[in-house]
Amino acid sequence: MRVVIAEDDALLREGLTLVLGSEGITVVAATPDADQFMAAVAEHRPDVAVLDVRMPPTHTDEGIRAAVAARRAQPGLAVLVLSAYVEQSFATDLLADGSDGVGYLLKERVGRVSEFITALRRVADGGTAIDPEVVTQLFSRRRAVDRLSALSPRERDVLAAMAEGLGNAAIGARLFITDNAVHKHIRSIFAKLGLSPDDESDRRVAAVLRYLDGTRD
Repeated sequence: MRVVIAEDDALLREGLTLVLGSEGITVVAATPDADQFMAAVAEHRPDVAVLDVRMPPTHTDEGIRAAVAARRAQPGLAVLVLSAYVEQSFATDLLADGSDGVGYLLKERVGRVSEFITALRRVADGGTAIDPEVVTQLFSRRRAVDRLSALSPRERDVLAAMAEGLGNAAIGARLFITDNAVHKHIRSIFAKLGLSPDDESDRRVAAVLRYLDGTRD
């Protein structure tokens, strides 16, 4: 796996490089801003990009904009975005073009090396990794959405696990329910949210977050 890092904090940038190297992951470039990141992506064509949300010059949304631009310039590029805070609009902006190979983690997760590496590998394999705290806060902000209010407590649990990027087997293990029960809940969730079951394999996380953000397909 070949990775490009974009992080303006020199200590964190070096720390990420060391952590990834210790796991046998090759960091082909570690850059301090979005412009150098885009140049590195064009030069090295990495498998995964790891970016901070806030970078120079304005320290607002440079990382998100660079992640979106990089994925459009290099289709198939996986991106894992790191943020110090839960920022709802950034999460939904990142997922607007689809959820395959996308991750959004809080920076505190980087300190839990095994969780961080698991999320990185999931994203590199085309999956999705959304920080559980992001999911929790998105749910709390959107309780008033009519479609979500129709879900049962167990369906909300399943939907939250789906939004984290967990597969059906992992959802069943977390919630101590059978695989058949997971499938039943997911079918019910899609019906109540007005989504076709055909979307389950590749659109379910993006659909969840778009509905949480109050938008429609």
